Amino acid sequence: MLPSIFAFLFQFGDAFAFLVLAAAGLAIIFGMMGVINLAHGEFIMCGAYVTVAAARAGLPMPAAIACGALAAGIVGIVLERLVIQRLLHRPLDTIVATWGISLIATQGTLIVLGSTMPGIGTPFGSFSVGEFSYSVYRVLLMAIAVLLLIGLYLLFHKTRYGVLARATIQVPSMASALGVNTAVVHSLTFGIGAALAGLAGGLYAPTMTLVPTMGTAFIVEAFVTVVVGGGDVFLGTAPAAVVLAFVKALMINWYGQLFGLIGLLLAVIIVIRLLPRGLSGWILRGRE
Repeated sequence: MLPSIFAFLFQFGDAFAFLVLAAAGLAIIFGMMGVINLAHGEFIMCGAYVTVAAARAGLPMPAAIACGALAAGIVGIVLERLVIQRLLHRPLDTIVATWGISLIATQGTLIVLGSTMPGIGTPFGSFSVGEFSYSVYRVLLMAIAVLLLIGLYLLFHKTRYGVLARATIQVPSMASALGVNTAVVHSLTFGIGAALAGLAGGLYAPTMTLVPTMGTAFIVEAFVTVVVGGGDVFLGTAPAAVVLAFVKALMINWYGQLFGLIGLLLAVIIVIRLLPRGLSGWILRGRE
């Protein structure tokens, strides 16, 4: 009985970590800027590739992951300044633009680096509970996901940048009139979102095969989490990840991986049908 309970809890924690890490950057860019970033998967791929390259060059794993996140963040800031900034008030155009960036990044990586890149292997080994074996690294990812949520809350609620970012997204004209450089705030916000995508790629790089299309393994569940969570990044993303991770773990435990994904998509349909504004809209309405 105990091994079965632990197996379910492990699957829940693993799904929760994946959803949070995959969706955090997307949620920030959408929630704070209103931009639907279809190149999110390519930022994840960038972080993974840079992480593996840095690790193979001899850097310790934490430093390699930091390099991956930093590289994705820098690319994000550059793209925001060159492309996204000109389209901020045209949301449909940002969808097309980021989709085009996604295609260019995927095909460019395929041409320059080839169809696959050698991996680095999952660190830290495994442990056993009953007859089942579990990855220690996956447990570490669960802890990182929780720390990331805490860190983002502190960043956006306890720092000067967080105050300026929330003011810019709520009333941009007033923030600009009070002397806030809203263009810089938008660039930093997009860069943070891209860096978080790169962080997800770097963290999951040891567990995956590195191919130019690897971002597709993240993008569906990332968008699902953001849609279920709603417009508020902090009130929506974590509860959405908890709900979806529970459904996915339950279905996987009963029927396997395929039914886990089916259960996830069914849960999304039900939540959106009942709560069109997502979980954060429901929570805010309850407060009102």
